[in-house]
Amino acid sequence: KSSCFLVKRPGITMTKEPNNLRGRNSYRYNGLVHEKTVGVEPAASGKGVVLVTKNKKASQPSKNYNKVTLSKNSRKSFKTIMKSLKGQGYRKDLQSSALR
Repeated sequence: KSSCFLVKRPGITMTKEPNNLRGRNSYRYNGLVHEKTVGVEPAASGKGVVLVTKNKKASQPSKNYNKVTLSKNSRKSFKTIMKSLKGQGYRKDLQSSALR
């Protein structure tokens, strides 16, 4: 199988797809096929992070993702990420991966 997101190395296959928190090429962490995905990216300003979640019913690809910039201190950012993921019913393994 091939994909433009795959990075093949001896013994391991990684991926660069958006909202894949672990970078592993597996169905469990795939950020393209699941209805509920979460991603954490560095902010463009260099301070803080951007929390990216996927909309369920967005039919336009440009409006498919919600992006929220969290620029407070790390403790408040962690708390905000956990509250938003628990409130929206995300899987627990995604919650723990988002905080790493």
